[in-house]
Order: sequence, then C-alpha cells, then structure tokens
Amino acid sequence: MADIAVKLSQAEDTGMVDVIAVMFMVAFGIKAAAFPLFFWLPASYHTGPVAVSALFAGLLTKVGVYALFRVFTLIFNQSPEFTHNILLWVAALTMLTGVLGAAAQFEFRRILSFHIVSQIGYMILGLALYTPLAIVGGVFYIMHHIIVKTNLFLISGIAHRLLGTYDLKKLGGIYKSRPVLSILFLIPALSLAGLPPLSGFFAKFIVIRAGIEAEAWVVTGIALLVGLLTLYSMIKIWAEAFWKKLPEETDASGLNQVMTPSLAALYLPVILLAACTLFIGLNGQPIYLMAEMSAQQLLNPSGYIEAVLGVKP
Repeated sequence: MADIAVKLSQAEDTGMVDVIAVMFMVAFGIKAAAFPLFFWLPASYHTGPVAVSALFAGLLTKVGVYALFRVFTLIFNQSPEFTHNILLWVAALTMLTGVLGAAAQFEFRRILSFHIVSQIGYMILGLALYTPLAIVGGVFYIMHHIIVKTNLFLISGIAHRLLGTYDLKKLGGIYKSRPVLSILFLIPALSLAGLPPLSGFFAKFIVIRAGIEAEAWVVTGIALLVGLLTLYSMIKIWAEAFWKKLPEETDASGLNQVMTPSLAALYLPVILLAACTLFIGLNGQPIYLMAEMSAQQLLNPSGYIEAVLGVKP
C-alpha cells in the first residue's frame, strides 16, 4: 500500500487515478453497505442465528469502512475535491435511506439491520469531510457502533428466546416481567440515537461539530434529522416489545419462566457491552485520544510510508 501510494502520487494521468478510486469506492462501498449498495444487508442480517447476526452487525460492515478510511487517506488522496465530495453525498444518502427503511419496519432485527446502514453514513461522513476533527469523529463512531449494535442484536435474541418471535406486533410485556432486560435495552438504544451521557452522543457530537466547522450545512442537517428518526425507531421498539401488554395470541410461558443458568448466561455479554457504552459516555477521553492519534496518522501518511519503505516520500 505504501509503494502504491508513492507511485500514484507521481502518476501523470490523474484522470485514470480518479477512475480507479471510484472503482475502489464501489467495491468497499458494497462491503460497508453504503448507498446505493446496501441492498444486501437488510435482506440478510435478520435471517441467520442471532449470535451470528450480532457478530456480523458489530464487525463486518466496519471492515468496509476501515478499508475506505485507509485507502482514501493513503492511496487516493490526490483529488479530495472529487473523491471526498462523492463520499459526502454517499454519506448523506446512506444515513437518510437507512433510517427511513428502519422507520418502515416492524421486525426487531430488520429495524436494527437498516440502522446499521444509517449509522455507516455517519462514519463515512467523518471521512468525507476530511478534517482532523471529522476523522476523529469517524474513528470514534466506529468503536462506539461496534459495541452498541452488537448489544442490540443480542437483546433481540433474548426477546426471541422469551417469546419466540421477532415481530414487534406479537411482542410485548417484557418491561413488566423482565425490567432488567428492558433497562439493558434502553442503554444501547438511546446510545444509538445519540442521547447523553452515552457513547453515541459524543460520537454524533464530534461528527456534527466537524460538519458545522466545515460549513457542510446540508449534510449536517441530514445527520441531525437522522438522529431524531433513529430515536423514533428505538422508541417504537420500546413501545411495542417492552412497554405494551403482551398480545393474547402470543405464548407467555417464556416470560413466566424462572431465570435458569442458561438464560442468565445470555445476559452476561449484554451487561458487559452496556457497561462499555456507559464507560465511553462517562469517560470518553481515552477513546477520543486514541481516535485523535489515529486521525493524525491517517491524515499524515508520510510516516506510514517511511516506516514501511524506509525512505521519506
């Protein structure tokens, strides 16, 4: 990668370099589930075992985002007014289409799947703005989202274990019988929506502040709107699955069962991940400093190139 970065910086045909950059953008955009290439994710993430869905939701799309960050700060950084402007609109449309898709769903995991798409938009926005603060926000958002999204999928699995369905219209009564699980849901759900003092608030705050400083008013306004619509989706899950009475046609035996060791074991990773969300929200400086160091290295790739090749670019 260091060698390619040096050679492309010396390339005379900059137009061809931009074409190749767009091709990489499409390839990694599919992996990251960015607009308009996200169609595969909400059609698949709700179909597998919930433990697999949780792992995929937390990690795999972020691999695509990581690749975008690495490639468009190290290799294709010659024409940011072209490549990063495309990424800016990709970020805006990814946020908007993802959250609108989530708002239209009434299946627990499909809502969460569409919200993976919308939250990927915030990460790409950090890269697209291409300022030190924006890159910090993008990296911070990746770390926050891995924890929160994994936790929400695990909680959906516990709800399915109790009531045998992911359909919100058939769920209900969880708050009355399982108040601890309900609180454990609220922590990552409100963090995903960006409410303080949780990790999602600071992740969104950094990205939105970077957008304001860059005077990217339209995309910043979209980011704020998406935050409100995300809150709407989380409230919908809360109202349907946790707060309302259990529908008569749904088997209530799962809610009435005693806390067995196997069921208690399912709570352990949820509790640990919720604690991480609270820790980052209440003590986010270590994560911020790590993100800041990453941003400095991403925006100054000469250090990486020198470390790899042994010569200054």
